[in-house]
Amino acid sequence: MGRKREEGGLWCVGFLSLWILASSSPAYRNVNPEVQALVDIKEKLQDPHGVLGKWDGTFADPCTWTFVTCSSNGPVISLVSSSQGLSGTLSPSIANLTNLQTLLLQNNRISGKLPSELGELTKLQTLDLSHNLYSGEIPASIAELKSLHYLRLNNNSLSGTIPLSMASMTNLTFLDLSYNNLSGPVPKFLAKTVNIMGNPMICATGKEKGCNEKKPMTLYSDNQQGSQSSGRSKSQKIAVAIGSSLGCICLLFVIFGFLLWRRQRHNQQIFYEINEQYRQEVSLGNLRRFQFRELQVATRNFSSKNIIGKGGFGIVYKGHLQDGTIVAVKRLKDGNAVGGETQFQTEVEMISLAVHRNLLRLYGFCMTATERLLVYPYMSNGSVAFRLKAKPALTWGTRKHIAMGAARGLLYLHEQCDPKIIHRDVKAANILLDDYCEAVVGDFGLAKLLDHTDSHVTTAVRGTVGHIAPEYLSTGQSSEKTDVFGFGILLLELITGQRALEFGKTASQKGAMLDWIAG
Repeated sequence: MGRKREEGGLWCVGFLSLWILASSSPAYRNVNPEVQALVDIKEKLQDPHGVLGKWDGTFADPCTWTFVTCSSNGPVISLVSSSQGLSGTLSPSIANLTNLQTLLLQNNRISGKLPSELGELTKLQTLDLSHNLYSGEIPASIAELKSLHYLRLNNNSLSGTIPLSMASMTNLTFLDLSYNNLSGPVPKFLAKTVNIMGNPMICATGKEKGCNEKKPMTLYSDNQQGSQSSGRSKSQKIAVAIGSSLGCICLLFVIFGFLLWRRQRHNQQIFYEINEQYRQEVSLGNLRRFQFRELQVATRNFSSKNIIGKGGFGIVYKGHLQDGTIVAVKRLKDGNAVGGETQFQTEVEMISLAVHRNLLRLYGFCMTATERLLVYPYMSNGSVAFRLKAKPALTWGTRKHIAMGAARGLLYLHEQCDPKIIHRDVKAANILLDDYCEAVVGDFGLAKLLDHTDSHVTTAVRGTVGHIAPEYLSTGQSSEKTDVFGFGILLLELITGQRALEFGKTASQKGAMLDWIAG
C-alpha cells in the first residue's frame, strides 16, 4: 500500500513538472492573435532589405513595429509597407487583423493569388495592392468589404471576370482595376471614379464606354411618375388641362433639380495633389463636412478668449461641438487668397494620405465662398514650444518620450508613405502633445510630396527662421534631410529647455544656439 502511494506521488510530481515545462515554452503561451498574424505575414513574404526585421513574435505588443499603426485602444488599424522591395505572397492570416482600416502594400513584387480572406476585414476602408505581381481572379469576397472607400488593384496580372457582386459596394468612391488581364462583363459600379483601362479583353482601345469614368455627384433625381388615371376622362378639355398642369409641375421640378445640381457641383470637394506625377483624386469620404454655423457656435463666434494658437496662415480656436467633443478649429486668414486656398488644399491632401498615431489627424473641414476651416482633435497639453516655457518643467523621461514620438511620425512620412511627404516646417510649435504627452506632428501647410526615386524637390524656401537647414536656404532644394535638421533643432530645444530664437539671456546670444553647441 505504501509503495503504491509512493509511485502515485512520483507520477503526480512528474506530471506537474512536465506541465510546468510545457506551459513555460513559447508554443503554449497565450499569443496575441495580431502578433501571430503579423509573424505569419512576415514568413510568407521575402524581405531582401530586412525592413520587417523588428517583427518578432516574442513581443506581445506589435504597436512599436515598423509599418504598423495601432489605435489608442491597442488593436492594429493600419499596415503600410509600400515600395519596400517585398516579394513572396500575402498570408491568409491577414484576416486575423480584424480591426484593420488601412492596408497599403503597393509598389512591391508580391505575387500569388489575392487571399479570399481579405473579405473578412469588415472595417477596412483603404486597400491598395497596386503595382505588384498578383495573378488569378479577384476573389468575390472583396464585395463583403462594405466599409471600403478606396480600392486599387491596378498594374498586376489579375485575370478572369470581375465579380458582379462588387456592384453592391455602396461606400466605394474610388476603384482602379486598370492594366490587368480581366474580362467582362463589367459590373455597374457605384464608385464615383472607376478605371479599368489596360485590360485588353474589356478596353482594347481605351475608348470603350466605362473604361475610365468620373461620375458627378447627383443631388437630385426625379423618379416620380405621374399617377395613372383610374378611368377615362369625361372631357378632352379636362385631359388637356391635367396634362398641361402635370407638365408644368414636372418642368418646375427639373429646373429646381438642375439649380441644386449646379450649386452642389460648384461646391463639390475634389482636390488634386500638387505633384503632377500623383495627380489622382483624393477621397474625402472619411472626413466630416461641418456647417460654418456649427463651428461658429462651437467657438462662441470665434471669440478671442478661445484662441489657442496663431500661425502664418490663420488662427486656431478651441471649440465644443454639440456632442461634447472638444476640438481645435483652424480658421484661415483669407479663404479666398491664393495662398490660403493652396494651404487648405495641401493640408487636407497630406492628412488624407498620412495616417499614424504620431501624426495629427483631421476630423473634418468647412468650406464656404469666403471661409476655409479645418477641424482637429484638441491637444490638451498644447505644443512642445508652449510646454518648454510652462511650469512644472518637463521631466527627462517626458522629453525623451516626446522626441521618440516625433521621430516615429517623421519616419512614417519619409519611409512609409507613398509618395513620401517632406514636412518642411519641423519645429517645437508644430509638435503637439495629447493628454498623455504623446507627440503628434501637425501643421502640414508647407508639406511637399516626393517620389521615393527622387532625392529632393526644388521650391521657394519656406519655413521658420532658426529651423531651416542651411543647404535649403542656399539651394532651395528640400528633402527628408531638411526635416531631420529641424528635428535636430527640436532635440536641442528639448535638452536645453530653450527655444532656438530665444537662446541665452542677452540680446547678443539670441539665435546662437547652434554656435553655442558647436563651441
